[in-house]
Amino acid sequence: MLDVLCIGHASYDITMAASHHPEANEKILADAMQLNGGGPAANASVCVARLGGKAGFCGYLSNDLFGTAHCHEFETEGVDTSLIVRGNHPSPLSQILAKPDGARSVVNFKADTPWLNADAVKISQTPKVILFDGHEPLISMRLCQWAETNSIPTVLDAGSLHQGTRNLAGAVDYLVASEQFARQFSGSDDMHAAMKMMEETSSCVVITMGEKGLIWSKGGDTGGMDAFTVDVIDSTGSGDAFHGAFAYGLSLGMNWQALLRYASAAAALTCTKLGAQIALPDTSQVYRLLHKPLA
Repeated sequence: MLDVLCIGHASYDITMAASHHPEANEKILADAMQLNGGGPAANASVCVARLGGKAGFCGYLSNDLFGTAHCHEFETEGVDTSLIVRGNHPSPLSQILAKPDGARSVVNFKADTPWLNADAVKISQTPKVILFDGHEPLISMRLCQWAETNSIPTVLDAGSLHQGTRNLAGAVDYLVASEQFARQFSGSDDMHAAMKMMEETSSCVVITMGEKGLIWSKGGDTGGMDAFTVDVIDSTGSGDAFHGAFAYGLSLGMNWQALLRYASAAAALTCTKLGAQIALPDTSQVYRLLHKPLA
């Protein structure tokens, strides 16, 4: 049985570290470069595997060079690839520029690669938890309904507001959103006001705010949590790590506060290296950080 099945987007990441964002017509030299698979759900599945869980990824990858490389990386990490749909449309690519303060800019190329059909896969082994990133809206809605029928907890990685996240926000058990999604969803820069609006959609909401920590609402209770203090190199993939660790923690039956700290630790550690998947921590790194005080 899979601990977590992650459904959604896989891309191949070309990450470069640079001293600043180039101006128009400016050429700059990168200080470092990293090539590896990426995408919210894809990164989350690798995170689960690194933390010791049985993870699977469901999504699309091309038969091209990038898709083949990404599949190989999944297999090397121990992620189940039986629900990956291969085809001849291009694999999505992401060009990521990481700045010294840990901020990053991303340009994604998807070409005309279509969404997977709702019936593109059949699940043979029932997962303990399903994580969606909303980037495969057709198959995600069907499997979210299937999960509800089979009493499988569901989590949404709501990174930004688009068709998939909009449709899934009120359907999943746990709406775990970025500041960007909360702002787009509510039209407010006040995250507590945004939380109030999101509570009308979901009974369990978490808004992650990077170095500012997180706020949450669950079953009428509310609270917040500070972020861990780390030396930030590149924040790429930190949200994906949070979601992967959050979903895996659910599969382990962690209590609420422990679950949030666990996911926060995984996210923080991912910021300490360049790149996304290569920076995802293992379980020993997370537990070492958990024994350090919060900021």
